[in-house]
Amino acid sequence: MYVKFTCAKQAKAIHEYKTIKTQLYKTIVAIWYNKTCRDKHLSPKYVSIKISGRNWQSTNTLRAAIHYRINQEIKFLYIKKNKLTFKGRMLYISDAACTPQWPNILYI
Repeated sequence: MYVKFTCAKQAKAIHEYKTIKTQLYKTIVAIWYNKTCRDKHLSPKYVSIKISGRNWQSTNTLRAAIHYRINQEIKFLYIKKNKLTFKGRMLYISDAACTPQWPNILYI
């Protein structure tokens, strides 16, 4: 849907809403990716943990460290998702409240 704006205020609010929505979708995808990696016992590229040794203790420590790092990333992403959801709701409410005041908006 293309929108033609006659006022910069309208464009700014809509742009902020679309940006937040895009960030929210990217965060949801990142959560899904991290959960999939955790469930399939894979280590993403951003997790680079170096442990010397090739015995079973070192292997178990490495596996536990990777699992812990992925869990921390998932927690961080859920916090980010909640903040973006709240911001999106606030923008949506303000946009809905301001729509009657913007009679020059044209949906194309």
